[in-house]
Amino acid sequence: MSSENRFVLGMLMPAALFLGLLVAYPICLLIYNSLFAVKTIAPDVREWVGLANYANALTSPRIAESAARTIKYSVFALSFEFIFGFCAALLFNAIADRSRLHRTVFALPLMVPPIVAGLLWRFLLIGNIGILNYGLVAIGLIHSPGDIQWLSDQDLVIYSVAFADIWLTTSFVALVSYAGLTNIPKDLIEAARIDGANALNRFWHVTLPMMRPVIAVVVIVRGVDAAKTFDLIWIQTQGGPAHSSEVFSMNIYQRMVRYGDLGSASASATLFLLVMIILAAVAYWKIWRPSHD
Repeated sequence: MSSENRFVLGMLMPAALFLGLLVAYPICLLIYNSLFAVKTIAPDVREWVGLANYANALTSPRIAESAARTIKYSVFALSFEFIFGFCAALLFNAIADRSRLHRTVFALPLMVPPIVAGLLWRFLLIGNIGILNYGLVAIGLIHSPGDIQWLSDQDLVIYSVAFADIWLTTSFVALVSYAGLTNIPKDLIEAARIDGANALNRFWHVTLPMMRPVIAVVVIVRGVDAAKTFDLIWIQTQGGPAHSSEVFSMNIYQRMVRYGDLGSASASATLFLLVMIILAAVAYWKIWRPSHD
């Protein structure tokens, strides 16, 4: 081994040990617990059940419903965050240095803790006293503040609780996208303009392909973050009404804390981790595909 390789290995070793302690060990413990029937009140009393916890998780109707709601929530939140954030980034890029103040103001929601954001949107949406409904009445879109039950309608609530997520993290998407846009060589845009490409063609054939790595980062980071959301939803509805806003992370919490089923919760968490890794890998390959560039 060369001295340069030894130097690189020495520099990486502290980070590798740190990750091994704080990431690898908990994951191994999670997988280990998932193979036993064990309760949180008596974690030393274990019964080997093998893959039974996984079988129960994969056949449980409530877990399947919570997984479906997680997909709905994540797709809804990520779609609007990406659309709003990317459009804002294009606007910031168009006005260049004049967007400094706008970018600063736009980033303010990132400084709000998720619990505070959840409480804020709960007050905006709750029942007949929600500020949003009074605003809709004022502009004539609805007749009464009780016409739309944002947090009580079982069909609507999973989308309503996503409003706080969209408001909170659209600015993250915008700022990351803006950073990517500023790194696109101006020569490419100018060459396309000289060749007669209009604004739409320049965006589709130059800007969007150059933004693929950034889009991959946004989709992976925000997609995983939205899928594991807990606090924003819990502070607004606690999974209600009738479990209609209970997402997968909340189901794991209920099994672990409320029912004390450590083995079942660990199996569900392990499955969730595997799905997130697979989805992140697919997003990386399909969107970025650096080996094909």
